Amino acid sequence: MNIVRIGQAIFYVTDLAASRHFYVDLLGLNILHEDSRALYLRGVEDREWTLKLELAQKAGLRHIGYKVASDDVLAEIAGLCEAQKLPHRWEQEQDRPKMLRVQDPFGFPIVFYYQSLRHKWLLQSYHLHRGPGIQRIDHNNVLTPAVGAMTNWYMNELGFRLSEYSEDDAHRMWAAWIHRRGSVHDLAMTNGTGPRLHHLAYWLPDGSRITQLCDILAGAKQGKAIERGPGRHGISNAHFLYVRDPDGHRIELYTSDYLTVDPDFEPIRWHVDDPTRQQLWGGIAPKSWFTEGSEVEAFDGGFVPQRESELKGLPAYVSG
Repeated sequence: MNIVRIGQAIFYVTDLAASRHFYVDLLGLNILHEDSRALYLRGVEDREWTLKLELAQKAGLRHIGYKVASDDVLAEIAGLCEAQKLPHRWEQEQDRPKMLRVQDPFGFPIVFYYQSLRHKWLLQSYHLHRGPGIQRIDHNNVLTPAVGAMTNWYMNELGFRLSEYSEDDAHRMWAAWIHRRGSVHDLAMTNGTGPRLHHLAYWLPDGSRITQLCDILAGAKQGKAIERGPGRHGISNAHFLYVRDPDGHRIELYTSDYLTVDPDFEPIRWHVDDPTRQQLWGGIAPKSWFTEGSEVEAFDGGFVPQRESELKGLPAYVSG
């Protein structure tokens, strides 16, 4: 299964004007297409839209999308869905004439696509950069009560590779980071009530841009949108900031992780109770960061019912 990388997400939002102000005026994402019911956004390095904001009655995640290497790969994934009796259908979107929509075995809506209209990048059009200069889409993180099983399915069936994970003394997996493109992750799975989206992440050029975004939000009297950070994760080594949009969707601004392209790379294990895995500097995370997330759309409409995890408890270093 030659999946290349994460490619896109579609968020349902309840107030498109408020979302436009947050994502475009404050975060600085660039508008590629716009109409009365949707915005299609990208970073300066993205050559295609990577986030669609779609007006809806209720906020949630429509899907996460992955780019594949060819139409043959789409056919392979469709065959896998047939064999495993997974709900799937063909769809199309702006700039993407053929997408395979799948509800994975754990309830998450995902699409796979190959063809996508390419647009001129803005990476070196520095005079057009806004805000902190968000560069590109990086990864997504989901909340699931089945971290171990989901990790195994994505690795065994879709060819994802493990970079880091956390487990307890009984060797039960509480979180996992898996990738396709040779970075730390395209997808992370965290233990919790789900299926829900925890966050979508965008890459920034360096840590100073994270500080710049904090100043932008503070100057606009939107400091309350900052949920966690700035900080540095032990897992991934990344410099991070988490913000919440007007509907509560969580966005991570992320930079300075490492490569995992070597064939002899060995996954890194963390103990679930090691506080430095989440914050290398020793800061305390808010409870909301562990317990809140965006609902995900069901295959036939509405939202997927959630179930609690059998793994109970929060780390001792949670505040609130």
